[in-house]
Amino acid sequence: MATNQTSAPTRLTRMGDKAVTELAALHALLDDVLLGHVAVVVDGHPVAFPTAVARDGDRLLVHGSTGSSWLRTLATGTTASVTVTALDAVVVARASFESSFHYRSAVLFGRFAALAGDDKERALDVLVDRILPGRTGELRRPTKRELAATLICAMPIDEWSLKVSERWPDDLPEDVDGPAWAGIVPLRSGYGDPVPAPDLRDGIAVPPSVRALTD
Repeated sequence: MATNQTSAPTRLTRMGDKAVTELAALHALLDDVLLGHVAVVVDGHPVAFPTAVARDGDRLLVHGSTGSSWLRTLATGTTASVTVTALDAVVVARASFESSFHYRSAVLFGRFAALAGDDKERALDVLVDRILPGRTGELRRPTKRELAATLICAMPIDEWSLKVSERWPDDLPEDVDGPAWAGIVPLRSGYGDPVPAPDLRDGIAVPPSVRALTD
């Protein structure tokens, strides 16, 4: 489960000083983000699909409908890549050329395999609880029909590269002596108040899993 950043495709060809090789840092990023972009060749054309991702130990999970052409392609074991990025701050420099972001960005490479049986159902629980922790305990179990209509694929977290940028503005000395402000502005994300579905029956309270998002 170690990265190999000395050979393609994980080798960083630019800004290699921003490379991070600790697996724990990659896990932290994957546990912070909900959305990834899966790149794969479908019917001879390269495509990148945004989709929910979830880390399950030393593998990455994606899921969707069995009618999805890109997901069915992944299930064949073809090579693929997954990109995940977290923006943490805006770097406000004294010159536009030096302005940038604090970010953590990883690209994972490998082959997905379709899951089946108990492993598939457990992986679905992992995906649901990754999006809304504790939600599976509040819901009925999926039916056989629902499971049959769902395709869940897993890719080992074996080959990857991670780049982290968390520096202060790197301005020229003459700009530092100038009148412009410089610094960083942290980016924050959060959840708003829950909005009940129009057909929600009276008397059904907001569940703990949802309340936890807004507390």
